[in-house]
Amino acid sequence: MLALVGLDSSVGLAASVPLTRAHAHNDYLHARPLLDALEQGFCSVEADVFPVDGQLLVAHTRSQAQPGRTLQALYLDPLRGRIRLNRGHVYRDGPEFILLVELKTDWHASYPLLHTVLLSYSNLLTSYSGEKKQTGAITVIITGHRSKEMFEGEKTRLAALDGDLTDLKGGVSAELVPWISSDWSGGFQWRGEGAMPSADRLKLKGLVAQAHAQNRRVRFWGAPDRPEFWAGLIENDVDLINTDDLAGVHRFLTGVGR
Repeated sequence: MLALVGLDSSVGLAASVPLTRAHAHNDYLHARPLLDALEQGFCSVEADVFPVDGQLLVAHTRSQAQPGRTLQALYLDPLRGRIRLNRGHVYRDGPEFILLVELKTDWHASYPLLHTVLLSYSNLLTSYSGEKKQTGAITVIITGHRSKEMFEGEKTRLAALDGDLTDLKGGVSAELVPWISSDWSGGFQWRGEGAMPSADRLKLKGLVAQAHAQNRRVRFWGAPDRPEFWAGLIENDVDLINTDDLAGVHRFLTGVGR
């Protein structure tokens, strides 16, 4: 039998260079949830979930939720298989992989289900005991209908929270809120055409510097999804490109195919 040198047999794809600045927005809408992003080297993917009959189903709207498309089936189980083959990492030798889970409904109904699911994968996940972080192969970050109250009573957390700009002023720890996400269209005028206006550039640099000083990463949603805009983010040290164009961002960040 011929050895498949350089292949990642967990997904049957050529091993990809991990891209730590690439985030797959609404990843589950792609033809192959998770697998398309892994093929392009993405280190962060987003899954929206709805509680349905005691399960968390992955979908953009409740009406689109389908039996079998659970968080486990689409994401956690394939990741577990890949981690077993890659010596404890999603990508061989690392880095940390982010699973951004958006709770689409009231967290009182959805978070208890998520917590139960995550307990079954705890050996793979980053965990937090007080202010102490133990980094795992997968870091789960919760966005959408979330609250700091979700974690009350938990001695060990298996997830962190996606923050917003107010968290830069609130004194909350980076172990609880490692990310800051914000709506680009609601705070900036530039849409990727021509030079970024000086007012936008100064504001962006200030926000990024403040977040980095607090050991947090920055992501913008509601933004143009094209190379001219991505370049502006990278030039101003924004940590993550939030995209639906997996292959385009791969080409942009690696220079392959340009």
